[in-house]
Amino acid sequence: MLEKKPILQILLALGIGACVLLLSDQIAALGNWGYLGAFFISLMGSATILIPVPSWAVVIGLANSLDPLLLGIVAGIGSAIGELTAYLFGSGMGTLIEKKKEFKRQKEWMQKNDFLAIFVLSFIPNPLFDIAGLAAGAAKVHWMRFLLFCAMGRVLRFILFGFAGYYFFNGF
Repeated sequence: MLEKKPILQILLALGIGACVLLLSDQIAALGNWGYLGAFFISLMGSATILIPVPSWAVVIGLANSLDPLLLGIVAGIGSAIGELTAYLFGSGMGTLIEKKKEFKRQKEWMQKNDFLAIFVLSFIPNPLFDIAGLAAGAAKVHWMRFLLFCAMGRVLRFILFGFAGYYFFNGF
């Protein structure tokens, strides 16, 4: 008999992602909220699973009127929190497939290399970072480690986006 917890984790992650997609037309309007808007835009942009929502473009635009360093920190933290949906989905899936032989090797690799995999992949702008979140959740990397390593990479990435936007709008 399947446990209810993994199924609930999967459904919750999918539900969050679906809500974000349904509200995607209103996400850009949050830019009027300043730093708080940047936080929520980045959080929701990262909360979908395998469907990229380009919240970085809004952050670049906000850099015209907000401090790019603080903007990058706020947006990066929001983005990292949003990535917890992929982690949650992966955690549920990992519980369901943990007995498979192939999965055990991949799980061990992710557990040994969690910093490298999560930090580097969260820093590099790519739409496939959700796979790292799924893998970390499935490998049962502690959620705080996942969030910390993801936030480190995302904050650095959004600081770069913030300064790129600032210099684009204000010149070098």
